[in-house]
Amino acid sequence: MAGTGSRRGLIIVAMALGLLMSSLDNTIVASCINKLSEDFNVFDKVSWVFTAYMLAATSTMLVFGKMSDLFGRKRFYMIGIGMFLIGSALCGVAQNVDQLIWFRVVQGIGSGALFPISFTIIYTIFNDPKDAAKMSGVFGAIFGLSSVAGPQLGSYIAEHLGWRWNFYVNVPIGLASMLILMIALKETRSEHKPKVDYLGTVFLIVSTVSLMLALEWGGKTYAWSSWQEIGLFALAAVVGTLFVLVERRASEPVLPLNIFKNKMVLGTSIICFCQGVLMFSAITYLPSFTVGVLGHDNSNGVLTPMMASLIAGAILFGFLQSKFAFRTLMLFSMLMTIVVSILLTAVGSDASSGYMILLMILLGFGAVGPLMSVAQSSIAANVDLKYMGVSSSIVGFWRSIGGVMGASIMATIVNNNLHTLIRDGAGEAGIPADKISTLANPELLMRAADQIDPQIREFLRDSLGTAINHGFIISIVAGSIGLITAMFVGAGKLEAAKQAKSGAAHM
Repeated sequence: MAGTGSRRGLIIVAMALGLLMSSLDNTIVASCINKLSEDFNVFDKVSWVFTAYMLAATSTMLVFGKMSDLFGRKRFYMIGIGMFLIGSALCGVAQNVDQLIWFRVVQGIGSGALFPISFTIIYTIFNDPKDAAKMSGVFGAIFGLSSVAGPQLGSYIAEHLGWRWNFYVNVPIGLASMLILMIALKETRSEHKPKVDYLGTVFLIVSTVSLMLALEWGGKTYAWSSWQEIGLFALAAVVGTLFVLVERRASEPVLPLNIFKNKMVLGTSIICFCQGVLMFSAITYLPSFTVGVLGHDNSNGVLTPMMASLIAGAILFGFLQSKFAFRTLMLFSMLMTIVVSILLTAVGSDASSGYMILLMILLGFGAVGPLMSVAQSSIAANVDLKYMGVSSSIVGFWRSIGGVMGASIMATIVNNNLHTLIRDGAGEAGIPADKISTLANPELLMRAADQIDPQIREFLRDSLGTAINHGFIISIVAGSIGLITAMFVGAGKLEAAKQAKSGAAHM
């Protein structure tokens, strides 16, 4: 349903506010983990504050996308943002870490609705797909910006207002989004009563949570060969297989498997997974490299150019979709992923600020930014309109899975390499054998570098730099897989031919 220009403008503002809020909360809390630990006097559970949100958001994303296809976008956007606001308010008043973790689950479930439905509404209110693609570039920029800017904004708020305000700040933004959408968006009603795929929904959530927990804990909380890890991977495989069997028989599957018969949909899913590997690895380890290896006071000098170029890349490639085939734009993005990853495996502790800024511009503009808009449009242009909601959620789902897997594998590579390098060079650097494990912690150089002997500090910096260099090999592998995949997605291009069909869209 297209709507008038003024109503459309209000809807876009509402969607932008909701997307900004939910994607910020994916990363904003990471920066105030220390203050949370001090306040609640607990350190072993505090990582769950981040993990619980990520698990809840990713595992419900596809479900909410499908529900919006069946019952209407507005209804489920309102449910999602309502849950997000309730979760935010509860997080702000949490009295212990257990309460905070459960309230983050509520918040994460709400977030799972906001990402896919925001993009779905955008594709539905624009008659011309080219206009929708341009707007998806802007929305992609908002998502990318908030993902990278979250830690910086979170630390500023925690420092000046207290960590609880990282949650309270969502309430006025979310209420504004709700009120605008309530007034501006008119939706049509379905003629028939849809049948919900309850069994498929349960299997999808169980298999996703099992897989993400296995990836999150592997090599950190538990050894990869431990019974906990093997059990979680086995559970994910068994339930995932049951999910596929159920979906093939369901009359209204929560994830219609037939959409993956389209080469563009399948290829874009794989490419988004590969993008997630690079994006999350970079967000996780570039701050450690900047502060711990290069010796900068903070990571702003590196992350800010990356953010600015990511926004530019997402918006520009949103416009370029009307000029070039999706395959061409994807090939460019994956090629840049490989180039940047190779450069990241070679950057040393003596890298100049100018070189790092150039590298971050290449990363944001060429590798990460383009797919923020191109991926959504390529799938939207290749699925039936009745699947628009679930198809919009596919991009975020595979990006998150790829991100968790990439960051987890990279953490294993970095930690193992760092420990080996320090152990092998300990004698020459004058490090006692009983101090090796303590000094093999990347956080040490970020928080207490000035308390370490200068000679040992220099050795540790070189070791950490080399270990992180080796970690980015995983991004080269992901980029190569993405590049090969992009060659076979077909020559699909954004066409205004969908204009006639979009008038029949179910809102």
